[in-house]
Amino acid sequence: MTEIQRPGALYQQVAAAIREAILSGEFAPESLLPSEAQLMARYQVSRPTVRNAIAALRAEGLVDVRHGKGSFVRSDGHPTLALDRRIQHAPGGKFVMPGGDVWDEAEEPSVHRTRTTKATGQLLGLGEEEELFGCDRLLSDAAATSTRAMHRTLIPFEVAESVPALAEEPGQQPTAVYAVLAKAGHKLWWSETVRARMPVPDERATLQLPDATPILHLSRITHGTDDRPLTLEELRIGADRAEAAYRITADKQPTRRRHT
Repeated sequence: MTEIQRPGALYQQVAAAIREAILSGEFAPESLLPSEAQLMARYQVSRPTVRNAIAALRAEGLVDVRHGKGSFVRSDGHPTLALDRRIQHAPGGKFVMPGGDVWDEAEEPSVHRTRTTKATGQLLGLGEEEELFGCDRLLSDAAATSTRAMHRTLIPFEVAESVPALAEEPGQQPTAVYAVLAKAGHKLWWSETVRARMPVPDERATLQLPDATPILHLSRITHGTDDRPLTLEELRIGADRAEAAYRITADKQPTRRRHT
């Protein structure tokens, strides 16, 4: 039995005691917490107090409540997936993303027309409300880790008009889009940014995320001739399930001209 003698609301005191037990290793990662009745007896508090304490720890991301199973300590281990973000040239003008075959499409891709927002417009070098082709994919690594990811490709109308194969089929796989752009004469390179943020409700439901779990939001821009942005890809995935891996190479330093 543990006596609670701390300032603050009683549920906060209980939450602090459970938190200490988690951080000290008494309750190990992925382990099932004691039942409500056991926690009531341990801390000599009521059921509502225990429930409020668990809710507070759940909001902090320390506890994951699984319906019908109980409350579990969240894992502190490494993410289950390493996303290899390299792009490689393949024979025949094709492109390959190492590790890209880990994903299955959980649903049929959704091709639609949309417009730039302030954020996507800035990435594509366009203003707001510019017309785009969009293709949304729900990806799943169901066979191994049950991880889900949301992938979106955005292609400006003006790019599609200059490359008829894209206008005819804007829902192609990203590597196929790269090949079409290269065949049209573009020398491609890519830039990518990664940020963490909390998901909106639709993202949380679609990605099947536990409470208080941020997502990784990766934005990849395909650049072509004159460094012009051609397409934008956005990948959203739970930050507890994945990490992004990159190969970094050194660029050649520009040669300085000597004044004579």
